[in-house]
Amino acid sequence: MSPSHPAPARHDGPTIEAIGLRKHYGDVHALDGLDLVAPAGQVTAVLGPNGAGKTTFVKAVATLLRPDAGTLRVAGIDAIAHPEQVRRVIGLAGQNAAVEPALTGRENLVMIARLFGHRGDEARAAADVVLDEIGLTDAGDRAVKTYSGGMRRRLDLGASLVGAPRVLLLDEPTTGLDPRTRIELWESIRSLVRGGTDVLLTTQYLEEADQLADHVVIVDHGKVIATGTPSELKTLAGRDVVEVRVRDGHDLGDVAALLAPLGTEEPHVDEPARRVAIPVERGTAALTDAVRIIGERGIDLDDVGLRRPTLDEVFLTLTGHPAVEALDPETTEPSTHGAPAPHTHGAPA
Repeated sequence: MSPSHPAPARHDGPTIEAIGLRKHYGDVHALDGLDLVAPAGQVTAVLGPNGAGKTTFVKAVATLLRPDAGTLRVAGIDAIAHPEQVRRVIGLAGQNAAVEPALTGRENLVMIARLFGHRGDEARAAADVVLDEIGLTDAGDRAVKTYSGGMRRRLDLGASLVGAPRVLLLDEPTTGLDPRTRIELWESIRSLVRGGTDVLLTTQYLEEADQLADHVVIVDHGKVIATGTPSELKTLAGRDVVEVRVRDGHDLGDVAALLAPLGTEEPHVDEPARRVAIPVERGTAALTDAVRIIGERGIDLDDVGLRRPTLDEVFLTLTGHPAVEALDPETTEPSTHGAPAPHTHGAPA
């Protein structure tokens, strides 16, 4: 689906630019001199372990909190000096759908459009456009309380779009969604970028960043430790990965033992997938050796191949934390409850 509302006007330069950004809570340095640039015309994903500062950064961009020091510009606007101007050009969708369940989907969007200053007919027209963009036209006149969780997330995204924001902030937008709905939402986000909306997202799914983001920023201890395209970041791991899937799960232990001498670290065994993966220095030669060694033992395989590292593996290399443990959905970053906040969906202050 392609956006049919007018493309937001772009400005020269990055969508978001942070220089030396600091935010302290007592002895906790949530942001510790963070330097981050989100290029225009792209999806930028911010990844980091629990408490790394990514949530604090998004709240600063959304003007939900004021940094202690540093420079922050959003769509060319000084977000610290002019937060009210930033609120007019952003949309924000948090981890939980912020829609009114007693209203219909259309009524929710019309209400948000009116908050942006649209008159009655304009608000209804804007709601119709967004319902089409998010694939909820047929359900638009049903009460939101009858929607599935995925439908509510899509409506929440739509509420962030009804004001045609230049910058859309998505905080773990697909948390809790089933795989099919997640893929549908990914395509919605890609369509928005093609239509002129720049996107900054945080995610606990490294696959999501790999599939969706043009630009990835990894944050740890309040600082950026790596940045680039998913492909560029994968080169930082400096290794290829030999991956083998056995036909009989009982052979996993034997295959892991056979592959261990070929790798730069211990093999990773995925029992449910009947898969063994091991990082190697000499990719093609190691793959040839793996096939030969396993074949000599007469072990049947369903698949064997050589691939680049995943972002999971890059994350582990850079931070020392497994991504599954580090990217826990329950943030430990300091709470900002009670801070002045714009409307969830970016309505003008």
